[in-house]
Amino acid sequence: MSHPAVLDPPQGSGLSDFLARAMRGLSPSPPPFYTQGALEQVNGDHALQPSLEGLAPAQPPRHAAVLVPIVARPDPGVLLTLRSARLSNHAGQIAFPGGRVDPEDADEKAAALREAQEEVGLDARLVRHLGYLDGYLSGTGFWIVPVVGLVDPDYALTLSPAEVDEAFEVPLKFLMTPANHQRQSRKWQGTLRHYYAMPYEGRFIWGATAGMLRNLYDRVYA
Repeated sequence: MSHPAVLDPPQGSGLSDFLARAMRGLSPSPPPFYTQGALEQVNGDHALQPSLEGLAPAQPPRHAAVLVPIVARPDPGVLLTLRSARLSNHAGQIAFPGGRVDPEDADEKAAALREAQEEVGLDARLVRHLGYLDGYLSGTGFWIVPVVGLVDPDYALTLSPAEVDEAFEVPLKFLMTPANHQRQSRKWQGTLRHYYAMPYEGRFIWGATAGMLRNLYDRVYA
């Protein structure tokens, strides 16, 4: 299958350039938890909406973390998952490994690594922590902390069939090319919502996952 055209790729988008940029662009500390009423100051599903009226969460969001796994190849890839079609929430959507931060988790990094181990069998010893992206407020009531990690290219996975149907890589160069960051919209609960989408080889990367990938571009390449 042919790959989509990569238009205006980021200059020097190989591994060494990414790592140098990541050291400058990523935060060494996790973002502070969302403060009620601070919607205009944070990233999230609301970011592309023409008006923020009525979008602030009525209750404090639930705490979550995801691993943004950058596979350490000369031309890096991003490891993504296809959520199980049997899940009750976000079934069949493309996502990063991740989930709720549990009380026993030491911090967001520990939660993201634990979830990656549980969902796809990714050994935490194969992940080098690089830093954090901005927090992401989802429309489904989660405050998500994206933990960026460099993954050994010789990783092996064991998928949890209850949670994940598939795991696959998408070239970082494709995802970090602004021409591939489409802005789309659809009706959700009677309101027209706007979001990023990054279709790739028949896979539809959109919503929170695409929004966090756009934030990776903004922090590292823009």
